[in-house]
Amino acid sequence: MHLLEVKNLHVEVDGKKILNGLELSVGSGSVHALMGPNGSGKSTLAHVLAGKDDYVVTQGEVLLDGEDILALPPEERAAKGLFLAFQYPFEIPGVATMTFLRTALNEVAGRLGIEQEMLRRGVNVGFSGGEKKRNEILQMALLQPRLCVLDETDSGLDIDALKTVADGVNALRSPERAFIVITHYQRLLNYIVPDVVHVLSRGRIVKTGDKQLALDLEATGYAQYQEEMA
Repeated sequence: MHLLEVKNLHVEVDGKKILNGLELSVGSGSVHALMGPNGSGKSTLAHVLAGKDDYVVTQGEVLLDGEDILALPPEERAAKGLFLAFQYPFEIPGVATMTFLRTALNEVAGRLGIEQEMLRRGVNVGFSGGEKKRNEILQMALLQPRLCVLDETDSGLDIDALKTVADGVNALRSPERAFIVITHYQRLLNYIVPDVVHVLSRGRIVKTGDKQLALDLEATGYAQYQEEMA
């Protein structure tokens, strides 16, 4: 049994169909990269997995350890081991990061270059883009989820911050944990090397391969897959 199984998933937002029969299986211990052009449905899938409001599932199932989680609220999905690292992490004024995580976190925070002063600030308040992403990897390291969904974690990061975030993710790779890495660009996959690469176009996975597929996409782009689905 796979850790995650997405079966015939159809999703609408404001009456517009975004996902169109998407199928995806992710086993424990694996890293799956999900790539595709803007508007293909990558972030929609991440938000549906996490239970974000405003996404209407009209058909299909999302199974975590064989249990359909679509009816569960976000906090119950998180308790079952699902973690979403946002493309644009939210600020939570008034809640210190130290309080949010309930521990001093010295060792893990130090590895990620997160100073104690950052832990005392409101969650993500006043953080740079890179600091927000490192803070999410810190949360992931402490919460130890079984399925980590990284929604364009490389967005807005310079090369040094990208390497730091990738190092934090790679340190969490284990036979019990799986990752879905959503990205536009192959650059991130130089540092977080995937086992499987999927191409998403018009709400469906249209191509699956190994890490070479990401290199091919870097050279040729997504046009051929968009044309095939037209």
